[in-house]
Amino acid sequence: MTTPHNSVAGLRVLVTQATAFMGPALCEVLAEQGAELVRSDAELSPPGAAEAAVAAAGDVDVLVANLSIVAPSTPVPQVDDAEWRAVFAALVDPLPRLARAVLPGMLRRGGGRVLVIGSASALRGMKRASSYSAARGAQLAWVQAAGVELAPQKIRVNAIAQNFVDNPTYFPPEVQANPKFQERLAREVPLGRLVAAREDALFAAYLCSPAADCFVGQVFPVCGGWVAR
Repeated sequence: MTTPHNSVAGLRVLVTQATAFMGPALCEVLAEQGAELVRSDAELSPPGAAEAAVAAAGDVDVLVANLSIVAPSTPVPQVDDAEWRAVFAALVDPLPRLARAVLPGMLRRGGGRVLVIGSASALRGMKRASSYSAARGAQLAWVQAAGVELAPQKIRVNAIAQNFVDNPTYFPPEVQANPKFQERLAREVPLGRLVAAREDALFAAYLCSPAADCFVGQVFPVCGGWVAR
């Protein structure tokens, strides 16, 4: 099937944690645009889980590594080894495992795309977020390194580094309804509102399409201008 240059129509796309973080919006938009979706809700922290998820999905043209964990809010001196390991196990460890599982098929077929849904917390300091921000930073460093290495094989690896994007994991309705949060939003985000989930998902779909083939190891902040302040 011939795929329009700016479309994901006909592409087989695996979305991890499909019912969390950006999963629902991503799946909705990708399906609307004609992608053949493979949704996975597998817990990817345990060794072997990422490989099993890819094996269950079969060959895919695009991997959307949508990884999330409720962010700890621990002061730096109190971050213990258990917290550090748990956050990295959820956000970082799955990346090389997913890559080992999905890349051989992409290489056999002459190309593919990997999009990591990450966090802008890796781009701007946040109090009481050292373990979470460190793990999100490791994700982005992995994307940059993997992106330049895999580009000659026509595999495009990029990331969205987001914050203040409407999603059920980090900004559920009860958070959004809190007046203190609304004050923070007005104070810290030049956009003056949350980025809509659909706005973010439409951009993600573009990065999954052939139209974005010029991007290699790129990190795109989607945060309403928060990192620019």
